[in-house]
Amino acid sequence: MSKTPILIAGPTASGKSALALHLARGLGGAIINTDSMQIYSGLEVLTAAPDAAERAAAPHFLYGALDPSQRCSVGRWARMAVEALADVRARGLTPIFVGGTGLYFRSLTEGLSAIPPVPAEIRARAEDLLKTQGNEGLLAHVAARDPETARGLRPTDTQRVQRAWEVLEATGRGLAAWQAEAGAPVLSGPAIRIALEPPRDWLYARCDARFDQMLGQGALDEVAALMNRGLDPTLPAMKALGVRELADHLAGHLTLAEASERAKMLTRRYAKRQMTWMRNQMTDWPRLDPSRDDALVQGDALVDRAVREADKYL
Repeated sequence: MSKTPILIAGPTASGKSALALHLARGLGGAIINTDSMQIYSGLEVLTAAPDAAERAAAPHFLYGALDPSQRCSVGRWARMAVEALADVRARGLTPIFVGGTGLYFRSLTEGLSAIPPVPAEIRARAEDLLKTQGNEGLLAHVAARDPETARGLRPTDTQRVQRAWEVLEATGRGLAAWQAEAGAPVLSGPAIRIALEPPRDWLYARCDARFDQMLGQGALDEVAALMNRGLDPTLPAMKALGVRELADHLAGHLTLAEASERAKMLTRRYAKRQMTWMRNQMTDWPRLDPSRDDALVQGDALVDRAVREADKYL
């Protein structure tokens, strides 16, 4: 059977992990995390990372690989992915990349620009500006000097706005200009691509039900442990869906019902943004509707078809 890498992208709660595990079992595959939050340890429940039984069914890589006190940029993830890919191939397994972070998939298939590391003092200045002027103030600074990058930013996307300001300040060049000079992709050969595109109502119901399930599995305990560490609130792990809302509940600012409803709303909004990104950026990826009863069978068919097409050129 072909060892061509398989890429499975989709919004949160769309069933990506189930499809990846199904394919891994059938093909002799290993699953490589391609999600920016599942990379952190201590948030396994709240990020819906594979559980012990799922990990026992197939090798998994890059889940819980970093402590929440660390920052994982796209570039850092890509370097980790190169090492994981080499390990998977050395074992003779089919690499299956699965997740919902579009920029991680872009680094796999298109490569990254060689943006120099941002000095710690510049990052500290960016965080100070965020505290005093907010996202819109920081975005205004970017727009004044780098309108091309600013046009592609949403004022509510704190992480990307901060990143754009930091790169501009550290290098004197805009983020868009750096991104136009992409380096070599992680995957140099062909890859089988699958984008999960469920009906919106089905997905939103799944988001809500899954958050209730997370609460029953110990999400509050995870957030309590995270808060007890006194970590910088600007760290990526501290911005995982549900962390702030459950922290507010633990602090007595929200009831559990209020925190839950807010977290569900933010999760649905995030899923919508993911679907929009996929619709605009993954236009040539074959689609799979995970709400179908035969979704796993359809996944098998997509992979088989892609392998047959690839074999024509061998």
